[in-house]
Amino acid sequence: MERIENRTFDEMQPGDVASLVRTLTPKDIEVFAAMSGDVNPAHVDAEFAKSDMFHKVVAHGMWSGALISTVLGTQLPGPGTIYVDQSLHFGRPVGLGDTITVTVTVTRKVEATRHVLLDCRASNQRGEEVISGTAEVIAPAEKISRPRLLLPEIELRQKGHRYERLIEMTRGLEPIRTAVVHPVDAPSLLGAVEAAHAKLIVPILVGPERRIRAAAEQAQLDLAPYELVATEHSDAAAAQAVGMARAGKVDALMKGALHTDELMRAVVDPDHGLRTARRISHVFAIDLPGYPRPLFVTDAAINIYPTLADKHDIVQNAIDLAHALGIARPRVAILSAVETVTESIRSTLDAAALCKMADRGQITGGILDGPLAFDNAVSEEAAKTKGIVSPVAGRADIFVVPDLEAGNMLAKQLEYLAEAQVAGIVLGARVPIILTSRADKTLARLGSCAIALLLARHKAGAAP
Repeated sequence: MERIENRTFDEMQPGDVASLVRTLTPKDIEVFAAMSGDVNPAHVDAEFAKSDMFHKVVAHGMWSGALISTVLGTQLPGPGTIYVDQSLHFGRPVGLGDTITVTVTVTRKVEATRHVLLDCRASNQRGEEVISGTAEVIAPAEKISRPRLLLPEIELRQKGHRYERLIEMTRGLEPIRTAVVHPVDAPSLLGAVEAAHAKLIVPILVGPERRIRAAAEQAQLDLAPYELVATEHSDAAAAQAVGMARAGKVDALMKGALHTDELMRAVVDPDHGLRTARRISHVFAIDLPGYPRPLFVTDAAINIYPTLADKHDIVQNAIDLAHALGIARPRVAILSAVETVTESIRSTLDAAALCKMADRGQITGGILDGPLAFDNAVSEEAAKTKGIVSPVAGRADIFVVPDLEAGNMLAKQLEYLAEAQVAGIVLGARVPIILTSRADKTLARLGSCAIALLLARHKAGAAP
């Protein structure tokens, strides 16, 4: 194993040299920004950097300075060194792809104190000096030689970036008029107002006026810009909002501080609701940092124990949503506990039937496979180990779960154990229905509204 070894005070002489070479990558900048908290846009915002004095993203100055520290702490003098002083002059910026050579040279030793002065320089691949300066250290008195520790791998995860992409996709689209149903608490009002500020929705607040205004006062929100439709209670708010959607006065509904089943009761009312020929279903649009693509889980909120006919519509609804979000041919994994068709496990029979429906053109627009166990759906390696040849395994965009219990537990596990953010939308009704939770983060709420906007405009032929 490679070892790390110092040079003691007695071993060093003026003129001794040590160096290292590093090439600046985007990951270096992101890691340094995350570690230091320095998010100066000159370093992390490419669009801003174009107008900055260097017209490009450049490294933090102290990234190069840290490389000097690396040489002092690991080579010359090495382990046991104590920093006393450092002066640096920054001659020119370091850009992405620049290869920096850092060199430190012993210039003087002070016997009485074991202090050592070193000349410090860094130059780029063109030989141009980037940094110059001096360092003063206390050199170690004893020899140290140890195995070089292997550093852990750093994996950078940007939470919510897929929702940010969805929001970006809405630029240039007119926000949708949205009935916000019973927003009588601060979180539901804040969600609506934040979405309005992001130009995703034009909120119409539907519910008891006194309670809505009290919630606004608590959240310090000005409701003057927003229309308010007063109703007596939550049931009346749900019925009123559904009636507005039937009349074409709003393009979407957004759940406020009422139970989902209370809102959905009005939505599925056979005489006054928003049902279509398609079964109504729910999709969780999940931003999972460790997964390489957007992830959709259905149905985890509406259909408790769906039949095969229900699953047909659940799958088609999810495929249509993926199309609206720019996924031309989504891969659909029909999940079960096993990957073989087994008579005693109904979900495997349903999976086989759904795949055959897709073969016969009864389900269109996606690539289906199933039954697939969860490990095969998310891992090509797991599928290969089990001898599964599949265009979906390890590359699934949509996970179709056997029932609501399995779907809800899967989504919540991803949220609380895998740092996922979860947005929700109800499909199959005349208008999109935005389901938010009190526990949802701001970006997840905005993501739900962006999905509704893209879906509504896609149906109208205006979305990407």
